[in-house]
Amino acid sequence: MSKRQGGRGAWGRTLLAIVVGLGATYGAALAATAGVSAEPSSAPGVELAEAVIPPSPAGSGALAAFAAEPMAAHADPVASYTLRASLDPNLHQVRGEGTIVWRNASRIPQRELWLHLYLNAFKNEKTNYMRQRARGFRGGGALADYGWIRVSKLFARELDTELWDKADRHTPGDPDDETDIRVPLPRAIEPGETLTLDVAFVSDLPSVTLRTGFDESFHMVAQWFPKLAKIEPDGRWAHFAFYRFSEFYADYGNYDVTIDAPERYVIGATGRLDKETTKDGRVERRFLQEDVHDFAFTAWDHFREVTATTADGVALRCLYPPGFDRDATIELDAARFGLEHFGAAYGKYPYGTLTIVHPPPGASEAGGMEYPTLITTGGPWWLPETGARAIEGVTIHELGHQWFYGLVATNEHAFPFLDEGLNSYAEGESMEARWPGNSAARLPGGFGVALPSGYRVAAAEVEHNEAVAQSAARFASGSDYGSLVYSRTATILNTLAGVYGPDRVREAIGRYTRRYRFRHPGPEELLGILRDTMGPDAELATRQALFERGWVDYSVAELSSNRMEPVGGVFGDPDKPSAAPVLDTYGYRGRVLVRRHGTLVFPVDIDLVMDDGSTKRVRWDGKGVTHEVDYEGERKLVAAVIDPEHRVLLDDDLLNNAQSDRGGGPGSRVLERGMFGAELLLWLLAP
Repeated sequence: MSKRQGGRGAWGRTLLAIVVGLGATYGAALAATAGVSAEPSSAPGVELAEAVIPPSPAGSGALAAFAAEPMAAHADPVASYTLRASLDPNLHQVRGEGTIVWRNASRIPQRELWLHLYLNAFKNEKTNYMRQRARGFRGGGALADYGWIRVSKLFARELDTELWDKADRHTPGDPDDETDIRVPLPRAIEPGETLTLDVAFVSDLPSVTLRTGFDESFHMVAQWFPKLAKIEPDGRWAHFAFYRFSEFYADYGNYDVTIDAPERYVIGATGRLDKETTKDGRVERRFLQEDVHDFAFTAWDHFREVTATTADGVALRCLYPPGFDRDATIELDAARFGLEHFGAAYGKYPYGTLTIVHPPPGASEAGGMEYPTLITTGGPWWLPETGARAIEGVTIHELGHQWFYGLVATNEHAFPFLDEGLNSYAEGESMEARWPGNSAARLPGGFGVALPSGYRVAAAEVEHNEAVAQSAARFASGSDYGSLVYSRTATILNTLAGVYGPDRVREAIGRYTRRYRFRHPGPEELLGILRDTMGPDAELATRQALFERGWVDYSVAELSSNRMEPVGGVFGDPDKPSAAPVLDTYGYRGRVLVRRHGTLVFPVDIDLVMDDGSTKRVRWDGKGVTHEVDYEGERKLVAAVIDPEHRVLLDDDLLNNAQSDRGGGPGSRVLERGMFGAELLLWLLAP
């Protein structure tokens, strides 16, 4: 899910640092970046969506190292759904019925099932979700219409028993919430045994809110059917109520869903269209999809549609409001690039379709969301005119979730950083590969704003607030959740890329997504891959940054430089002193003291700057809290800069990274530092 509809948080002293840099160097920054193209190249006279986008060299540098990593071809189906859904657009209701085939994939006999009835999150003001509106992020507005789901049948064929009348009526420990429901079984279901459940239900959609609902005749139908929680191998059910910041977790299965809607409605859904039948002014459309863990659809009688096919044969379909033709073209183009780029980096997209839905004005809360083979974007029609790459960004971000959520299927409730954080890194890396230097915005004068710099800003003021690696339910505010889960995770990985090399990080994440495709990995699986690929120091730093609120601040603490004078003193026997040694040169001797504050350790470069503008670079392994650099040379040492190329994006305070012999920032590095500050500030100003 995209966080773009949530706040970006408070910037504090980071914003002050940016303003300082901006004022001094904006003009020079424009000149320095004048050669960066603000648009991707395309063939003359060809619409942007028709341009053929070659694989990015930046995204394939380590491809040979991990492309052979074993990768599952299919998921092991545990919960499969055959459903029929009839949409009443006047009542904004879906009547559903069908079967759920569930297999006990754990090692433990099961005496209960757990059902998620997440549409009940919008039932009234006392639900768990609605009580958390003050925490911010998304979905905070008042509902004009509430929503609910009512189950009328849950019959187990193998047990010849109606289960629903014995089901709990509310979430454990919360009588006001009905989103996480325990269903006791009359006998234990043994490991490997299968249950076939006949189900019937009515889903009443709320006015459009977090990921679902209706706005006039537009319908985004998500969290709409009774859905089994995931069964873990050790027999535990990964069940949880619907939380404001939490998303989902489920077993893979095969989905066969028939949607019945009025003939005038255009339908977009998970999976491929198998057949379509028209009768009495209504159309039945059957959608099929294997190897997925959710299903969503949209219906609107005003959708426009444009289609394309990728070189790999993936059928792209974009549904959008009237007047949004340019946005649809941009979204198709971004999706075509993203499928190729992500496929090379993280394993080929295994499905035959991708549907992109741009919700209409008034239904923005339905935008910026991911479902298997279906994503929603969003934004006003004029957004591309501003220079901000928000349309491209939200498309790439939601597409990335087909891997970081879809194909690895991590527990989004327990560790949201594994999907939103890794996906934000993937978004920034791919956007930079496509639009280097201006992946967040392209501005007049050829100046561009890079998305990873924006991540660094968003994370800077919240880094000490909470741990990144924690349950979505534990975050105190939407600002913390968004900036830590999305931005700080991406900044951690971007720091690893800066320190150890971008190809090493791409290799690690590429191995992770291939090795754990369809396998529900957790944090330890990711950390193990990082250790194997980049070494124990990288793994330790990542663990501390994620779990322990790890932080780092490098600074230049002291600098001195003095002309060497003839050596004074007594040499040899005091009664018969020898001559003082003659120096080879009477240049300068200097000393630089650098410090590392915080718990994270990264190796860094230190530039020594002489009075003629020349530099000498030395390396510090970052270990220890201080490091001294001794200097001797013919030119006077006038300044020192630690991490001059800003490889450690986690560095807490950039203003103390340099010092001159006069106590201020070195003139030879003002432009570099100022450009970095200008870049970040301009990202904040982008719509």
